[in-house]
Amino acid sequence: MRDLDGHKLLYHLERLNEWKHGNRIPPITIDIALTRACTYRCVYCYSQLQENERKPLTWEVIKNFLDDCKEIGVKAVSLVSDGESTCSSHYVEAIQYGHGIGLDMALGTNGYLLTEEALGKILPCLTYLRFNISSGNPVGYAKWHGVTKQHFTQVIKNIAMATYLKKSFKLPVTIGLQMVMMPEMFNEVLPLAELGKALEVDYLVIKHCSDDENGSLNVEYHKYYNPELIAMLKEAENMSTPTYQVAVKWSKILSGGKRSYSKCYAVQFIPQLSGSGMFSACGCFFGEKYKKYHIGNIIDTRFKDMFYGKRYWEVMNELISDRFDAKTMCGALCIQHKCNEFLNSLTDPPDHINFV
Repeated sequence: MRDLDGHKLLYHLERLNEWKHGNRIPPITIDIALTRACTYRCVYCYSQLQENERKPLTWEVIKNFLDDCKEIGVKAVSLVSDGESTCSSHYVEAIQYGHGIGLDMALGTNGYLLTEEALGKILPCLTYLRFNISSGNPVGYAKWHGVTKQHFTQVIKNIAMATYLKKSFKLPVTIGLQMVMMPEMFNEVLPLAELGKALEVDYLVIKHCSDDENGSLNVEYHKYYNPELIAMLKEAENMSTPTYQVAVKWSKILSGGKRSYSKCYAVQFIPQLSGSGMFSACGCFFGEKYKKYHIGNIIDTRFKDMFYGKRYWEVMNELISDRFDAKTMCGALCIQHKCNEFLNSLTDPPDHINFV
């Protein structure tokens, strides 16, 4: 089974050791969207809180970025972030090119704009393809994703086509579904778990909804403790089979939206870029009001030049300084959260560590 509620830093000991010795390390994974555009208006969308100056990413910029990632030692690039990358006319070419130069490539998408032709080209080049879907029926889908019922029909066809192509050509790509669940959406859990099994995807992951430090999305984290909701989540997990995994991100869902640490070390291992090309290390800081954390834009400056430049490390060091407190100064339960729990435990270990 896949670890969908943790981290994989222990599989990168060479980079961990470099970091522990205070050396400047290249990221392991980078998340980037190829555009800020999106065909959906999901009610839980964090990127709506992170508007910044929109600039189009040309093929030259995307290619240079991928080349720079390979050159500095990045191992994987995920086309996820604050936009729907399939809205970019370059997403197929980007996946093929990144794979061709030796990067692990992944795509997170609502899936609406995918076609059989595109799937045939990208599936052999992807490590994983993840469909973001938060309902197993047309009515709920339209409500939570801000689209029409016909969108649901099309997306289900595209998921089925992806799994068909994977099996037909014996491709190693992992195809999964991800549900972002707000507490009031708990009735969507079981129908979606059943749909995932029927579509023969590899997994369904059910995760919390992230909110910013001001609670702008009004996520009521205490309501995740609803006994009925917890029972439904456990029932969904029990639908797992040897070929289909339903995984609940329990550690975040039951965290109350709280962090146990103040310093953000994990952005050095997994930074994020906006679909506008803007780089601020973390997706929580894409918005214009967080300019103190903005590093640059790959449209104007090559990514490798930013990585080797002064500003990159000024921001990285600011996020681990006493001037920054992740508990109060950024969004809840970000993508770097589990890595941060681990990295902070290394810098501030518990007592009696030899009593394992």
